[in-house]
Formats: sequence, C-alpha cells, structure tokens
Amino acid sequence: MWAYEKKLEHPIKIRKPDPRMAKVIITQYGGPDGELAASLRYLSQRFSMITSEAIATLNDIGTEELAHLEMVGAIVHQLVEGASVEEIEAAGLGPYYADHDKAIYPVSADGVPFTAAYIQSKGDPITDLHEDMAAEQKARSTYEYLINMADDPDVIEPLKFLREREVVHFQRFGEALRIVQDYLQSPHLFTMPKPDFMK
Repeated sequence: MWAYEKKLEHPIKIRKPDPRMAKVIITQYGGPDGELAASLRYLSQRFSMITSEAIATLNDIGTEELAHLEMVGAIVHQLVEGASVEEIEAAGLGPYYADHDKAIYPVSADGVPFTAAYIQSKGDPITDLHEDMAAEQKARSTYEYLINMADDPDVIEPLKFLREREVVHFQRFGEALRIVQDYLQSPHLFTMPKPDFMK
C-alpha cells in the first residue's frame, strides 16, 4: 500500500520546447536502464529478500523509482508540448509522433518499446542486489550522458537531481547487500518473520 503525494519529487518547469532532448531523455522512461525497469525490478525482487532491511530497501527504492518515472514523463511532456510537427520531425521523432502524437509512451531513445526482458528477478538475494547496484550505476551513467547533451538549465537541474538519487540508491543497495551477507554467515537460531504483505 502506498500513499501518493500529488507533486513531483523535484520541481520541473521547462519553458523552451526541445524535441531533440525529449527523444533521448525518453530512454529513462522506457529504456533498458530507465525508471520503469528499475521500479519493476526492485518491487519484484523484494519478495525473495531474506532480511526485513533488504525487503524495506527494495520496497522504498522501487517506490521512489515510480516517482522518478513520473518526473521523466513530465520532462519529456514539457519538452514536446509546445513543439510544432516540423520541429518534432526535424528532431527525428516523426515515427514516434505518428504512433503516439505527443503522448508519453515507454520506449528507448532508439524507439524500442519497453520489454520485461530489461529486468531480472533471480530469486537469490546476493545475485539480485549485485544486479541492483549495477543497474543504479548504469542509470547514473545515462543521466550523465543526458546532462552532457543538454544546454537548458531547466532540463539539466532535474537530470542532476535524478543522477544524485542513483548514487544514493547504489549506496543503499550496498548496505542491504552487507546486511544480507552478514545474515547468511551468522547461525540461524530463529526464522526471520516476513512482513504481512508477503504472507
């Protein structure tokens, strides 16, 4: 169960249309290292975690990734909202426009639709947490590449915020990995109770 706060995690107010940037930023909505993949990965993997701390970490970060998905969608929407069809075509978004107009749809920068093949839920907490740390580093790299391509501070600031959150998530997954490893190496005199939502 989640509570939805009806505001973005970080303000987004883009004043100048830029379909060129929308075309590449959309990869963080529906691309292989984007926010949709991250949220589904973590919210699925939490069921296989063996400590309450690891379950909470995946639940918290998976939920925050949904907030980041909302932010990326807002960025892309604002970048194309005032653009003409000619500007959209010049930016290489003609095929996207033909299928979706200016709607937000989960695709990569190359226009490949989102697929569940982008995510993994292996069932082994050590494997999954290592994958999660790698996923956060890949997302951080992608945000850095997007920042390098941007020239509008209205676009750069939310991208920098999102990049910084990837660093924090990487650190939290590292902490969860240490807790899980410690748990696996200690003698088990009792069974760890599962949270109510997992019973």
